[in-house]
Amino acid sequence: MASNTETRRLSGLDPVAGPGARLLILGSFPSEASLRAQQYYAHPRNHFWPILSAIWGLEGLQALSALPYAERVPIAMAHGVAIWDVYAGCEREGSLDSAIRCAQLNDLAALQRRLPTLCGIAHNGGESARHMKLTKALGLPVCQLPSTSPANASWSFERKLAAWREAFERFGVAAP
Repeated sequence: MASNTETRRLSGLDPVAGPGARLLILGSFPSEASLRAQQYYAHPRNHFWPILSAIWGLEGLQALSALPYAERVPIAMAHGVAIWDVYAGCEREGSLDSAIRCAQLNDLAALQRRLPTLCGIAHNGGESARHMKLTKALGLPVCQLPSTSPANASWSFERKLAAWREAFERFGVAAP
C-alpha cells in the first residue's frame, strides 16, 4: 500500500504534430487539468489557446477556447504549430513545475525526424527552457516564451501575447 508521502509516476501526452509543422511549442509537462482531460493546456485560466486565437485573429465563436479540443488541434496544425512537452513522464504532486521530480525527457530528435518542415522550437516557460541546450543541439533556432500558465501572473496577457506574436511571425506561423 502506498503511503501519503509517495508521489505517483505520471505519463505525459502524445505530441500534436502534423505535416507542414513549422514551429514546435514545448511545454514542460501537462497540468493536472490537462492530464485529466487528456488535452494540452486544458486549465481554463491558461492563456495558451487565447494567445493563439489572438495571433490568428480568431474571435467570438471562432476563438479556440470556444471550440471543443478536437476542433482546436486541427486548427493549430493547419497553422503549422506542433505541441509537445520536454518531459515524457515525471513524479509530481499538483501542477507546479517546481514540484516535478524524476523527470524523463521526450525523444525530441525522433519527433524532429517526423517533421521535416520544422524550422523552430519555442519553449513555453522557464522549466521547458531549462532544456534549451538539448533543443539547440537539434540544429534549429530556439527561443523561450513567457509561460502561458496561470501561475505566471507577473506577465499580463498583453505582454505574453506580444512576445508570442513576435515568435510566431519569426517562424511563419502567424496569421497572414
